[in-house]
Amino acid sequence: MDIILTRRSIRKYTGEQIPEPLIKDLLAAAMSAPSAQNQQPWQFVVVNQPELLKELSKCSPYAQMVDKAPLVIVVCGDTHLEQAKGFWVQDCSAATQNILLAANQRGLGAVWVGLYPREERVDIVRNILGMPDHIIPLALIPIGHPAEAKEPANRYNPAKVHYNKW
Repeated sequence: MDIILTRRSIRKYTGEQIPEPLIKDLLAAAMSAPSAQNQQPWQFVVVNQPELLKELSKCSPYAQMVDKAPLVIVVCGDTHLEQAKGFWVQDCSAATQNILLAANQRGLGAVWVGLYPREERVDIVRNILGMPDHIIPLALIPIGHPAEAKEPANRYNPAKVHYNKW
């Protein structure tokens, strides 16, 4: 529970590089997410080139921290791998959350920058990274060693819980 409850959106990073074995661990966490019919309709683009990070930071008004991160993982849905139509969004969202939790567990900071369903953001990222049409970027996840600390947030709200019926 501590990893879940202490996860926060971290947007400031020291710039220290993330070693390849740690990147692989984050991706293994992503690929361990549940998916409809075990279809695993995800693809991932690991971006660590500064010029690409700078371009990606302009894809959304909420992506300004991207060029300050040493690493971004782009979580994408692959419609060619989709068996349960439309469930790629849920599947890739579960993979995204797993990356965020694994990053927190490893002492890294990360934040979910949504792209899909905003077509203009999807198109910008597709163009920057040269993605084919059947690949849909869902989110950018900037990751780095945190240069900020945030206290855990208690977001439990009993007013949003309903038992048996509304």
